[in-house]
This record gives sequence, structure tokens and C-alpha cells, in this order.
Amino acid sequence: MARVVGIDHLSVRVSDHEKSKQFYNKLLTFLGFRLSEEFEDSTGWSNGHTLFWIGQADEPGMKHKHRTGDVGFHHYAFRLRSRKDVDELQAFLTDDLGAEIVDPAGEYYDDYYAVFFQDPDGLKLEGMKYGEKTAKSE
Repeated sequence: MARVVGIDHLSVRVSDHEKSKQFYNKLLTFLGFRLSEEFEDSTGWSNGHTLFWIGQADEPGMKHKHRTGDVGFHHYAFRLRSRKDVDELQAFLTDDLGAEIVDPAGEYYDDYYAVFFQDPDGLKLEGMKYGEKTAKSE
């Protein structure tokens, strides 16, 4: 029987490859990824475990931003090492990247600390840490 051993890559379509490449290069570099491959209409970054790709949307797809709630992609969560990393990500998003914060850093579920934000096309992204308080009490 086949078994999944991890997520190899995520690939999202963007309306403006150059604009999104600048956004994601800053974001993913901050998160410890490095540029791994680049083509005319797609770019990929890797952190040694996962690849994150963007690619140019086709003409019909470029006519509208993503809307959370539509069929398809809801959000992508980057699991971070600590709550402090979540806070540092939020500061980077607001101070350096100018990203739209959808929901600020805070406790959203029991021992689940996260910040939610959007890319230039309205794709919802998240930086999160789960289980930090529980791990300290064990």
C-alpha cells in the first residue's frame, strides 16, 4: 500500500508573476526558504523539506483575485518553531512586507497561536505554532 511521507510541494497561480515573486521572495526568505528554481512564468523556493511554487495564471484566471470561500484553496499554514516566531512574522509582514493582516497574532484555539495574512492576490496564508504551552507543562 502506498504511504505519503510528506508534502513535496504546493503550487499556486498568481495574477502578476513578477509582483508575486517579489512578495514571496521576501516572505519565504524570511521564513528560511531559498530560491531553488526560476522559469519565465514560475518560481520555486525550498526549505529542504517542502517546495513552494508560484506560477502565472492564465488570461481568464488573471481577471479576479482569489476569494476565500470559493471552491478550492482556503489557506496555507506555515508551522513555526515558537509563538515568538509568530510575533516576529507579524512584525515583518506589517513593517517590511506591507502585507494585509487578516487576523492578528493571537490564540485562535486552545494552545494554537497564529497570524493570518494575504498575498497580493488575496490568497490567505498563516504562520502558526501549536502545542507550545502544552509542551512546557509536560
